[in-house]
Amino acid sequence: MSPQNPPQHPADPTSAGLNPGPDPAGPRVLVVEDDPDSRRFMQRLLRLWGYDALTAEDGPAAVEAAVAHRPRVALVDLGLPGLDGYEVGRQIRAALGEAVRLIALTGYGDPEDRDKTAAAGFDLHLVKPVHPDRLSQTISNLLGDGGIEVKG
Repeated sequence: MSPQNPPQHPADPTSAGLNPGPDPAGPRVLVVEDDPDSRRFMQRLLRLWGYDALTAEDGPAAVEAAVAHRPRVALVDLGLPGLDGYEVGRQIRAALGEAVRLIALTGYGDPEDRDKTAAAGFDLHLVKPVHPDRLSQTISNLLGDGGIEVKG
């Protein structure tokens, strides 16, 4: 690109509560996180890995996004405004059934928290911080794709 024609960059993908992102790529992953820095980081990381990452910043937006965009995987924080992550998981599971893999990605790690996520329909419960390699492999395993090639 010449200086006269600089590359076009999309607006900040996390400026709204819900953002499907400009570049659909691989399997769609929904990131449900109320912390804007964490949400932005996760979205960028997932896009680097080749996923079509969209975001929601609260419980109601998460359920709306899941129903509208039908992600293959949803990474859900449990401490959310509007609806907590447990209720988000229950509602997404009720709407999409087994078509979506639900991962609780949270700071809540007590055994009773894990029991509650299982009862809400989550497939996995990961406690933050999660090493990126572990998260990548976990998503790949749930999707059955055996790992994706990292772009870039």
